[in-house]
Amino acid sequence: MITLAIDASTYRGTAAVIRGGVVVATAEAAMRGAHAEELMPAVAAVFASARMTRGSVERVICGAGPGSFTSLRIAAGIAKGIALGCGAPLYAVSSLGLTLASSSSPPGRYVVTLDALRDEWYAAVFSRSPDGSVAEVLPLRLVGKDGLSGFAASVDATVIGAASGNAEPHASGCVALAAAIERSGPVDIERWEPAYGRLAEAQVRWEAVHGPLQT
Repeated sequence: MITLAIDASTYRGTAAVIRGGVVVATAEAAMRGAHAEELMPAVAAVFASARMTRGSVERVICGAGPGSFTSLRIAAGIAKGIALGCGAPLYAVSSLGLTLASSSSPPGRYVVTLDALRDEWYAAVFSRSPDGSVAEVLPLRLVGKDGLSGFAASVDATVIGAASGNAEPHASGCVALAAAIERSGPVDIERWEPAYGRLAEAQVRWEAVHGPLQT
């Protein structure tokens, strides 16, 4: 199966083509401070490097967050567009899981972190098996930056990711998360949205004045 994987949960977007469980091409794009959207050109670059066309894609996987609201929406839009255009199923994967899966960390239990700003971390607990596969142990939560070490001790896990500066999510990490991705099954392309972790700042300000949005 030929898979296109995309993640843009941080200010670095990544794309990878995976064929039969092997990463055959990767590319990166700046997601902040650029004058033009650069993630789609990165996707085009992995297609060219893998010598394939968008029509060859049999599955699309998108990093589901948490993370940067704008970057996640860009990645989700690209992933949905390609999946719809190719008639391929769309799968979602935790960007925190990708952070551990993309690292060279040994087998063990980890509190994986991304910066949530406001003196907090996005955090979830994942385990890495001796075969390299990664699985979620405890789901996403917000942890105060002064409480992270205590939380890690309480779950007997090592901190990794933004809080320790030693790992970032990368789309190629989907290989180590293959079993979890398959178990979760494809998402509804029309309804699926990334798990941003918290409301966007603009929505917070709007709701402070007008009250919560009705869904």
